[in-house]
Amino acid sequence: MAVLTQKQKDQFWRDGVLVLEDAVTSEELADLRKVFSEWVEESRAYTDDYGETMDGRPRFDLQPGHTAEVPGLRRVQSPEEISDVYAGIMRNARTVDFCAELIGPALRFHHGKVNSKLPGTATEVKFHQDFPFQPMTNDDIITCLLFVDDVTLENGPLEVVPGTHIGPLYSHWHNGVFTGAVADEVKDQHIDNVIKCTGKAGSVCLMHARLLHGSAPNLSDTSRTLYISTYYAEDAIELSQNHLPSTLTHEVVRGEASGRVRCSSYDMALPEVPKDTSFFAQQEMAEAG
Repeated sequence: MAVLTQKQKDQFWRDGVLVLEDAVTSEELADLRKVFSEWVEESRAYTDDYGETMDGRPRFDLQPGHTAEVPGLRRVQSPEEISDVYAGIMRNARTVDFCAELIGPALRFHHGKVNSKLPGTATEVKFHQDFPFQPMTNDDIITCLLFVDDVTLENGPLEVVPGTHIGPLYSHWHNGVFTGAVADEVKDQHIDNVIKCTGKAGSVCLMHARLLHGSAPNLSDTSRTLYISTYYAEDAIELSQNHLPSTLTHEVVRGEASGRVRCSSYDMALPEVPKDTSFFAQQEMAEAG
């Protein structure tokens, strides 16, 4: 049974982005919130990034200025590895069915993370495209941003430039440094076409991996937490090291393995795998430089 209308499919392929409500049940949403709130409480005991992922980097990424009184847990890497709740959502949420209709029917899981902008923190994401971080033989890749909190105009929503998924792949290298961001002039070129993706908790924003996007700081007194999972067509093969390797990477979550590979034509520089906890540090280093 189809879960997307033809109008919704057409909108995704025209704009490169689609926001849909009720991607998870109210019970699933409550479970996601409970687990993340426990991680925030745990973070109060730390002054630096902590935990460990399978590549040896910290799992829990703390915003500069984080304190026990004002915790700034801004990212949890591969939450599916340490939480049955997040692993279940990754495999079973309606989000996966949405993606299967767009780029399936067979899908693999690429990586997952929680990005959060807690009240009083200044986390922002510079404009970038996801595909230059994860080159594969084809670009049927969707980043799914599940709204764990209500996302409003004030609490740092995703900002996208519709239609840029069918445009050029911009360089994320500047002066010999992989900054994880496009040049300022690229952002300036598109600034008048930026739209903000808002919605109630439990909604999901489906975003093509080539779409130009970023987000502003949280200027409100409410949290803006997202569970972000990326899925790709089963017949794509990675061409560079995964930036967020997980024990669940490449798991087939819909359909069956085909034993085939499909290629699309594009050209871009290979990315640099982050040595720090996450790409936030790459963007901050570029800013400092």
